[in-house]
Amino acid sequence: MTDSKGTTQATAPTSSGNPVFSAPAGARTAADVVTPELVVRLTRDVVGSGATVNHTPLTGEKLADLPESTPEDVATAFARAREAQKAWAAVPVRQRAAVLLRFHDLVLARQAEVLDLIQLETGKARLHAHEEVQSVAVAARHYGRKAPAYLRPKGHTGVVPTLTKVTELRQPRGVIGQIAPWNYPFELSVGDALPAFAAGNAVVMKPDTETALTALWARDLLIEAGLPADVWQVVLGEGPVVGPAVVQHADYVSFTGSTRTGREVARSAAERLVGCSLELGGKNAMLVLRDADVDKAASGAIRGCFSSAGQLCISIERLYVHESVADAFLERFAARTKAMRLGTALAFGADMGSLVSERQLENVTRHVEDAVAKGARLVAGGRPRPDVGPLFYEPTILDGVESPMAVCTEETFGPVVSVYRFSDEDDAVGLANATPYGLNASVWTKDGRRGRAIAVRLRAGTVNVNESYAAGYGSVQAPMGGMGDSGLGRRHGSEGILKYTEPQTVAQQRLIPLAPSFGMDDARYAEFMTRGLRVMKALRLG
Repeated sequence: MTDSKGTTQATAPTSSGNPVFSAPAGARTAADVVTPELVVRLTRDVVGSGATVNHTPLTGEKLADLPESTPEDVATAFARAREAQKAWAAVPVRQRAAVLLRFHDLVLARQAEVLDLIQLETGKARLHAHEEVQSVAVAARHYGRKAPAYLRPKGHTGVVPTLTKVTELRQPRGVIGQIAPWNYPFELSVGDALPAFAAGNAVVMKPDTETALTALWARDLLIEAGLPADVWQVVLGEGPVVGPAVVQHADYVSFTGSTRTGREVARSAAERLVGCSLELGGKNAMLVLRDADVDKAASGAIRGCFSSAGQLCISIERLYVHESVADAFLERFAARTKAMRLGTALAFGADMGSLVSERQLENVTRHVEDAVAKGARLVAGGRPRPDVGPLFYEPTILDGVESPMAVCTEETFGPVVSVYRFSDEDDAVGLANATPYGLNASVWTKDGRRGRAIAVRLRAGTVNVNESYAAGYGSVQAPMGGMGDSGLGRRHGSEGILKYTEPQTVAQQRLIPLAPSFGMDDARYAEFMTRGLRVMKALRLG
C-alpha cells in the first residue's frame, strides 16, 4: 500500500503467518538515532565506575556503551540527591509544578526523539510507544495543575473546637528510590517520578539497563524544563546488585516489576521501616457479555491483548465470552489477529513489534507449546517469526485451555490470550476472580449500567467497561494499582502524589489546657470533659 504522499509502506503477506510492515523509504536506523554525541550527553551525570552495554531487540545489535554502577556508586548518588533535595523542597510548590508543565510542552514538541528511543530499546510498534508519550504528558499536566491543591495545608476540627487549631501538612519524604522496568521505559520512569518531584523529593532511579537511554532522555528533558540536575540521579547495573542498594538507602521505594521481586523489595523496605509502592504482575480478564457488540469487543481485544506485544502489566491474557456470541466474536477476533502487521520500522504502520528479550521469547514459546501439547487449539498465531526479527512472535489465540496448562494460571507477559466460554455471568465473574492477581479487568456490553454492576464485583484495581485498559489508566485523577499479588499502593490521583509525602499534624492549643485548670480537681475535670464529649456528639461535631 502507499501513504498519502505515495511513499511505499508495504504490507507483505508471507506464507509463514502475519503480514510484515516494511520500512518507508528513508526510514531512520539505530545508528541515525543513537549517536555517540547523544550517549555522552545522556550519561554525563550517571554515577558509575564500570561499563555495560544495551541492545535493540529489533535486530539484536548493540545500541550504546553505558556506565555501570556499584553499590558504592549508589551511595554516592543518594548523597548527592539528599543535598540537592533540601534546596528543592524549599522551592514553592507552584514553582515545582511549573517545571512539570514546561516538561509537558517539551515532550509533545520533541516526541519524535523519544519515540525512536522507545522503539529501539523495547522493540514495540510506534503506536504503542506513543501511548507512553500520551501517558507522560497527561501525568505532567495533571500534577502540574493539581499538585498545589493536593499538597496544600488542610485544617481539621481539633479535640476542643475553636480552642484547638489543627493543621495537616504534607512534608516530602526525602529521597525516593525508584526501580523502573523495561516494558514502558518512558511512562514508568519519569511518569512515576513526576509526582515525587512535585512533592519536593529527590529521586535515585535504577532503570533497566536495556532501556536506560529512554529514561536518561526523560531526565535530560526534565532538566531542560527546570529541574535541578542533582535532584534526579540515575544508577545503572544488574538488578540483583544495584536494586538492593537502592532500597537500602531510600526513604521510600517505588517499584514496578514482577511479583517475585516485589516481595523481596517489600521485605527489604519493611526491615528498614520505610514505605513502598509496588505495581506487580497480572493475569487480567476480559468478559464479553451476551449483549456485547462483538465487532467492538473484537477490536478492543486486539488492543487489550497485543499492545506492546502483550508485555504490559494490564494487558488481557484471559478472554471469557458468553457462549451465545462466542463463535461470532472468535471469528472476528481471529481475522483481525491474523491481519496484524509485524514490523521493525521506526515509523507508524506496524500493528505489533517484538518481544524484548530471549527470556520473554522462551516463556511465550513454553506456554504455547505446553498448551498445545495438552490439548489446546491454536486459533491464530503460535509461532516465532525470525524472518521479521530475532525476538518476534506472532499474536496468538488459544482455545480449549484448561488446568494444568501453564498458560491457564501463570502470567505469560507476551502476545498470547486464552479464550473461555461461559453461560452464566456469575460463573464468569467467579472465574475472572479465580487468580491471586488483581490488576486490571475489562467488561463489554451494550448496557453501561449492567457493565458497571459486573465491574464492581471483579477483584481488580481498575475495571474498564467497553475498553481494555486505556480508559482506566488514562484517567489520572483516579487511582491505579493492583489488589492481591498485583501489588501495594496506587499511582495517579491524590494517592499517586501523597504516597511521596509524610503527613504531619500541627496542633495549637489556645486559652485553656487539656488538663485540670481554673481550680478544678481531677474528678471535676473528668466530669467537665464527659459533659463536653456528650455535647459534641449531640452537636454532630467531629
